[in-house]
Amino acid sequence: MKAFLSLFLLLLLTSCYNIERNCSDYKTGTFEFNYTIDGIEKTGQFVRTETLNIDYFEGKVDSSSVRWINDCEFILKKINPKSMSEKEAIHMKILSTTDSTYTFEYKLAIKKSNREQRVEKGVAKKIN
Repeated sequence: MKAFLSLFLLLLLTSCYNIERNCSDYKTGTFEFNYTIDGIEKTGQFVRTETLNIDYFEGKVDSSSVRWINDCEFILKKINPKSMSEKEAIHMKILSTTDSTYTFEYKLAIKKSNREQRVEKGVAKKIN
């Protein structure tokens, strides 16, 4: 009986935990994130406005349009795609926030019927 009561209290307390999501704080600004290519960790930056996302990585600049679905989700679409894969829109979702970072996941906005949906996660830090 004690084990059952302990399990019940544990479940009750964990169900009260809410992940902080102040997504509107991260709709615009300058951000940086870390990514890995061929085992080498690198840092990229991007600037996001209400309608535009400008990426800076490895000396290149790339722009995408931003269409917000709600405060925590938006669609990115390259403005000048150079390949068929760059023409595909990306669905971004903010999962949690802190005072200076947010954790997000992203995937193709439209699932391809012949492929498994691949979802990736990352963390972005607001620097301005």
